[in-house]
Amino acid sequence: MLVSCHGVDLSDAFLSVSKAISTKITNPILEGIKLVAEDDTLTLSATDTELSIERKIKANIKEEGEAVVPGKFITEFVKKLTNEMVELELNEKNQMLIKYDDSHTVIQCYNVVEYPSFSTLESNNYFGISKKDLKTIVLKTKFAVALDDSRPILKGVLFDIDKNVLNAVALDGYRLSKVKKNIKSSFTKSIVIPLKSLDEIARLLDDTDDIINIYVDNNTLMVDFGNTKLTTRLLEGDFVNYRQIINANYETICVVNKFQFEDSLERASLLSKIGQGNCVKFDIKDKNICITSNSELGNIKENVPVNTTGKDLTIAFNARYFIDALKVCQDDFVKICLNTPASPCVIVPVEGDEFLFLILPVRMLN
Repeated sequence: MLVSCHGVDLSDAFLSVSKAISTKITNPILEGIKLVAEDDTLTLSATDTELSIERKIKANIKEEGEAVVPGKFITEFVKKLTNEMVELELNEKNQMLIKYDDSHTVIQCYNVVEYPSFSTLESNNYFGISKKDLKTIVLKTKFAVALDDSRPILKGVLFDIDKNVLNAVALDGYRLSKVKKNIKSSFTKSIVIPLKSLDEIARLLDDTDDIINIYVDNNTLMVDFGNTKLTTRLLEGDFVNYRQIINANYETICVVNKFQFEDSLERASLLSKIGQGNCVKFDIKDKNICITSNSELGNIKENVPVNTTGKDLTIAFNARYFIDALKVCQDDFVKICLNTPASPCVIVPVEGDEFLFLILPVRMLN
């Protein structure tokens, strides 16, 4: 193999695929990045067997071939060569000779035969979604994904696809996030995408209305970005029936300035973090939410004006759960819907149904 290309293209490609390098050293070959030089294209790929990323770049291929190079080292090394033309040459000792300017570096490669194959998903089931909408889905659901291993299915985000509507749902047992987007699809299916894979997908997205296609089969998903393909194994199991958790009717509804409410909660949480459970109390009455928090250090009382319909209510929450939801919402005003001190509340838009954040209350101690 003998290849030459510009360092900035090579560095960008290595950075993209290196996100799929295995962090568990159970199989050393998975620490590598595979290079395939063919025609006028250099293809880089990495996998941890759950997540795979492939990137193609244009290159001057003087001799075709393939090799598996140490992934972390070469990714960091090539980052220092973005202003250079770089030549890669594989010798008979399975060593990669990296030439740049009047210098060179030699690194030992892995046995390419041992590297797992990177298969392209072929499926008639796919849906199209704008990059901007997909990025919004990841941003507004990831904070509610479960982090512990007690229920592995909750360590991902449910994509509930019903023809041209997608409901993306994440929950961890204490809060739930649901985002609704219009898509272009001809099939109905529910899949659960691991959070790690969604994070990597989001890193490859920009805030444009360009449509990308996402292909799905029984247990695999592939996102096609053109020169980059990301393939991930889906989580298996039964997701929680989220529709049963969400109430249709509420006895107390408050419309509040999102930014003012968020600032008040963050100030109140400074004390509640010192106490137990990061707990803050809401007293809702007289067109006002009074937010209070207490600890051995002192107490804080914040008054936030609201437009309230329905009953007065006193209820307590983990402040962080509310703040996490408000931070990913860019609406100027949001609607907070409640029933009883023991019932979940939801945060929704003043108009429409693009998102819904559900938060469980905490028991108040007298």
